[in-house]
This record gives sequence, C-alpha cells and structure tokens, in this order.
Amino acid sequence: MKIFNKILILSLALVLCSCLQDLNTVPLNKTDFTSENAYENEASYLHSLAYINGYYMMVGQDDPGSNDLGFSDSGQSEFLRQWFNLNEMPCDALKCVWGDSYISALQTDSWGDGVNDAMTAVYTRAVKAIALVNEYLLQTEDAKLEARGQSHLIETVRGYRAEARFHRAMFFYVLMDEFGNPPFPTPQNIGGANPAQIKRADLFSWLETELLDLASDESAMPKKGEVGYPRPTKGSVWALLSRMYLNAEVYTGTARWQDAKDASQKVIDMGYKLQGTYADLFRQDNTTNGSANEFIFAIAYDRVSVQSWGGTTTFVSASLNEDANVAIGQHFGLEKVNFENWAGYHVPADYVERFQLSGVEWGNPDNTFGYDRERSDKRAFFTNLGCKETFDLSAMTTGWLCWKYCGLNADNTFAQGVSGGGDNKLSSADMPIFRLAEMYLNYAEADARINGGSVKDTKAVSYVKALRDRAGVGMPSDLTLDWLLDERAREFMWEGHRRVDLIRYGYFTSMNYPWTYKGGILNGKVSIPEFRTIYPIVQSDLSANSNLTQNIGY
Repeated sequence: MKIFNKILILSLALVLCSCLQDLNTVPLNKTDFTSENAYENEASYLHSLAYINGYYMMVGQDDPGSNDLGFSDSGQSEFLRQWFNLNEMPCDALKCVWGDSYISALQTDSWGDGVNDAMTAVYTRAVKAIALVNEYLLQTEDAKLEARGQSHLIETVRGYRAEARFHRAMFFYVLMDEFGNPPFPTPQNIGGANPAQIKRADLFSWLETELLDLASDESAMPKKGEVGYPRPTKGSVWALLSRMYLNAEVYTGTARWQDAKDASQKVIDMGYKLQGTYADLFRQDNTTNGSANEFIFAIAYDRVSVQSWGGTTTFVSASLNEDANVAIGQHFGLEKVNFENWAGYHVPADYVERFQLSGVEWGNPDNTFGYDRERSDKRAFFTNLGCKETFDLSAMTTGWLCWKYCGLNADNTFAQGVSGGGDNKLSSADMPIFRLAEMYLNYAEADARINGGSVKDTKAVSYVKALRDRAGVGMPSDLTLDWLLDERAREFMWEGHRRVDLIRYGYFTSMNYPWTYKGGILNGKVSIPEFRTIYPIVQSDLSANSNLTQNIGY
C-alpha cells in the first residue's frame, strides 16, 4: 500500500511562493493554512511531512495539469522528470527527438546560462523544498509543541523531523551534484535575509555531518521496518552516504573509497532483498510485487491519488511509437504495453551494444524486438521496429526504442485505471532512487579503486554475480573498472545514474569516450569543456540574490 497517497493531496502543509529571493513560506491562495493555524490539528504534522515527501513528484495543489512554477507544460515542471533529464540526456543512453530548446541543449552538451526548463525546474524545486523543510523544522520544535499543548507528540514528531531532515539532505545533495556551489538556505532565512552561497566541498562536509547524525544510534530517524514504504529510513541515509562517498573525489578532491565500501555494507546488512525478476522492478505494481524489498528509497506514484504527467508516466509513454506499442503488446497477447505513444525518447545503437552478447543476433528487422530476448541480458528492453539503426535527432524512426518502463504488471497484464478517463494514461510505477543493486555495485567499484583497478574482495564478486545471475548472463574473469562502468550502464539504464558515473570516471568530458551527438557531433569524438560537469546557477536567482556568483565557465 502506498503510505501517503491521498494525504499528499489533502495535505495541510505550508506551501511556498514561487519567489526564491526571500524564501518566505506563504500560502498560494487565501484558503491555505498558515503557520498560525496549520498545526492546531495534530494530524497536520504527518500531513505536512507527507507533502515534503511528495515534493519530488507533485507540481501543484490541484490537478496534474496545473503547476506552481508557471510552466506551460506541467509535466515538464516536475522535479523527478527533469532531474532524470539532467542526468541522462547529456550522456549516451537517452536522446530525444522533440524540438524543445532545452532538450536540444542538454543532449548536445551545449547549454549556457540562459533559461533552461530542466535546470529551472530542478534548481527551483530543490531550493523551495529545502525552504519547506526549514519551515517544518521551525514549526515542530519541542517548545512549539509545548506551547500548543501537544507535549505528548514530542517523541513522535522527533521521528518526523528526522525524516524531513533526510529529505532536505536529498535536495541539498541534488544541488551539490548538479549545480556545485548553490545557495544554502537555513531556517534563519525564513522571512529574513537571502541565503549565502556555499562551496561544493563545504556542502559535502555539512551533508556528511547531517547524515551521520541521522544514522547514529541516538537519532530519531526510523530504522528499516519501523515505518511503512515508501518513507525513508536509516537505510536511505546510509545509501545516500554510499553514493556521496563514491563520488567524494569529484565533490571535494579527496577520494573516500573505503568509506563508500563501508556505507554500502551497512545498507546491505540491513536485510534488503533483490527482486527475483528484473523487469518487475519497473512494472506498474512494483509497490506490491516484491520490488519494494529492493527499494531503499523510492518516489511513489499512483494513477488515482498521486498523479503526475512527469516521472514514470513520462518514462512509460515517451518511449514507444504506435507500431512498436502494438507489436510488443501482441507479443504478450495484449492490445498494447504503453499507455500512450509520445515517441520521443530513443537510445543510440552504441549504448544498446553494451547489452549484446556473443552469439546472439541483434538488429533483425523481422523480429518484434530486433534481437533474441530469450537468450539476451534480461535487462535489455529494446525494439528497433520500423527504425533505422543510425540515430538522427531529427527523425522519429531512428535508433532504438526502450520499454523498460511500461504499462504492464508483473504478470504481464495491462494495468488499468480504476475510474476511467485520464487515469488510464497515468503511471502507478514507483521510481527507485536507491536500491540494493546500487549498493552492490558501489561496494564492488570502491573495492576495485582500492585494489588497483580490479575487484579483489570475494564479497564484492558475489554481489556482482547476484546481479548477473538475475540478468541471466555469465561473469567475466576479471571485474575491471571499465567493465563495472558498463555493468552500471546495463543495471541502471534510465534511472538517472549515467552523468554522475561518467563524471566520476573522467569520461564525461573526454574525447576518448565518444557517444552519439556528444558535444553536438554525430560520432561524438570530441571533448566537452570541464566546466560542464556542473550546471549554471539559474539566472533568476542570481539576479534576486546578490550573495550568489555564477559557476566558472558560464
């Protein structure tokens, strides 16, 4: 069961204005609750936490077609959808044939410091979410509860506060990773001075301290199993630390490989379980089909009560054209496998090649999928139906299409909405942010970094083997760093990992690691300026906050 579902829609949480310059927490309209009365109802503490939890995917307080950022397309204002785009489109796994200027800039690595919808959505929503948490922390101090005559809630609310702090850390992590040197709003900035800017290494240090405090035995942060899915737990905290430590050299200049191994092991030891069938991780019923046992932290969607035209609705419908949708549906004895046919997202052949196995034919135009799925890596969900192999940004029928996210349940039945109409076009598939497979591969890569480029730790080998067994493919004789990068490409395709991985390996900007349309060049044999490893601070915030300076290169 999705824990917060309708609470997200009915939340009494305070809602932020669209202005970043003062970070005030004010109602969007006169019917909204304010800090003076929002917490008179004791249930409001959980409701407000639910709103924070939902900020990854919610675009406003009304229907999914309206948003509080003023975007003409509400789906494109969603945090998760655009965070995904920032981490996949500038790389090799995802190209899009839609003509939006921000998409063209991202996928040819040619963005500047002007308006870019993806950057604006991620930056603005992250800063607003942090301000939302800061206000929540102010309103849930022990003294505030005592003044309201709610002393009996203090212990419970301390747990809520810990969860809110985790969400704040997540949004700060995104700002650190994507924008390098972002503003650093604190509770003291609510209704006061503009926030100061913080350097990337300093933000890493603050995040590490904050997360270690949440992970400590004395913390009120719930342990695994103490709160229902999809609420974060100490497992989520250690998973974020694992990812941060793996990329610490990028963020701070100092490698933290052993810390990455140790943090990953802490999560692994908590008892998360691999989903037996890889495909089920991304199916419409992944809340209930066992996938939640692998999910350490996930963003929950529901086509009835937590609706969005971003997130997994986009991932499901953006990838297939009508012919491919129908053909794959016929393979399963169904009318179709995707809700709609947006036909924009494509995968260049050079990325698809990472899934190809010796002796298995690929590119067969007479096959629905273009390859023998039964004998292939079970993480491959492609079709080249009606497409030419050489990808062209201006053509709908080139490259490969991907249906990793689709409208099917784990039993290969088509997921139906319960109330008809628009519900049948929206996805209920949850989006994993951290899952056990990442901890396995983080552990293995950190071990290879420590041991000169190859995995030596027998536990690391066993972790990788578990993933390969699930994928139905064998193990190589040597788990090298480059092989592990390719394995991450297979395991985490379209999950928002690719940009981070390529930067950590030094390949994102290197001429020696080409991909289709890298730097706007078809064969991708070009270097990208180093400053593009982080995005620019958005101009509207630079203009509003004199404490901020633009990142180098923009």
